[in-house]
Amino acid sequence: MATEFEPTTGAHDEDSGVSKRKEIYTYEAPWDTSALSWGVRRSHPMRLATASFIQEYSNKVEVVQMNEEKNILEKTGSFDHPYPATKIMFLPDMTTSRPDLIATTGDYLRLWSVAEDNRLISMKACLNNNKKTDFCAPLTSFDWNSDDPRVIGTASIDTTCSIWDIVAEKATTQLIAHDKEVYDIAFAKGVDTFASVGADGSVRLFDLRSLEHSTIIYESTDNQPILRLCWNKLDPNYIATILVDSCSIIVLDVRVPSVPVALLSSHQGVVNSIQWAPHSSGHICSAAEDSQALIWDLSSLPKSIEDPILAYTAEAEINTLQWSSLQTDWIAIAFGKKLQILRV
Repeated sequence: MATEFEPTTGAHDEDSGVSKRKEIYTYEAPWDTSALSWGVRRSHPMRLATASFIQEYSNKVEVVQMNEEKNILEKTGSFDHPYPATKIMFLPDMTTSRPDLIATTGDYLRLWSVAEDNRLISMKACLNNNKKTDFCAPLTSFDWNSDDPRVIGTASIDTTCSIWDIVAEKATTQLIAHDKEVYDIAFAKGVDTFASVGADGSVRLFDLRSLEHSTIIYESTDNQPILRLCWNKLDPNYIATILVDSCSIIVLDVRVPSVPVALLSSHQGVVNSIQWAPHSSGHICSAAEDSQALIWDLSSLPKSIEDPILAYTAEAEINTLQWSSLQTDWIAIAFGKKLQILRV
């Protein structure tokens, strides 16, 4: 059985005269939340971005940061976003040597510049790889290459993946990746390898140095669509995926294609999000419509994994989660109008 991790109240310490940091913080947005991202810049610790889910051409993204004096999460800035953002990420650079940028996908890939005070956020670029027509194929997801932050890969419903050079603000590669819609893309550690999943029920590996061929490492039973994948950056042999409307997480070993190395099946609702721990190759977190966030210890693979080691129950179905690479003992989840960060 998993251990339930419970929040503390953050009570005042009479002896020291200071407030203890709580184990959980909640920020309530004015709209239902969807996409979520942790900042990685050391100059802005405990910073996140969250996007609205409004079924109109009028959405928002808010930047939220810990106010250390008030001991609360509060909004520092926001910007308009036409459609709901399918994904949001801060530029993966912990230093201040590169501009402070946010990327979002929806109808297009957009780059946003964040001022030092987090308050002024302006669009830097709207990247479109199909300028010959007014039609745009919506982008379902993207990944920012952490080893070369000039590079972003996007996935689209038009069966393609595109690789972008954000400095030149243009696509360097566009390839037909799947037989049907592409739902997610993720880079391995390094600059050359990425994987994608989609409605055709396959997980495919690509090498940017040789795009004439791809490798199918997994195909789901009856070609059930695969919604998400997450690549273990500390042990790139492992990829985790979730199928559409599935209560389980499939873990793949790229050295042993076709057969899952683990099936994690403790959720009682559809799994919406998965994230490998950024500091431990053997741990992964999942979040689902059963309102639970579960942490699994996979360090004993390929032995069978029966139960998670930690569990947290939220107030409602969890849409998405992110594990902070800067503060590795914090996980963020989004449900309803709320964003919560949990110390694990």
